[in-house]
Amino acid sequence: MSKKIIGVSRGMKVTDDDIERMADEAERGYNVDEILARRGGRPRIGSAPAEVVPVRIDPELRAAINARAAADETSTSEVIREALRRYLNVA
Repeated sequence: MSKKIIGVSRGMKVTDDDIERMADEAERGYNVDEILARRGGRPRIGSAPAEVVPVRIDPELRAAINARAAADETSTSEVIREALRRYLNVA
């Protein structure tokens, strides 16, 4: 018998069985201290939270960044950060 999918949470399909399991867990109670100890969000890149800096880039430069990111199997953001670090001679 296939499970009926009733929704999607964080990209995962949620079934009636999943809802039942989560409800049972909630009824048992949660450790609030453990939940509060978890830190969400993105990991820090440097010594403080990162800042978004909008920059206009011409199509040729964008293509070069994309090509380098693909070749290095990394993100375009990491390519740009590394280029700035090298240009500004900072760690």
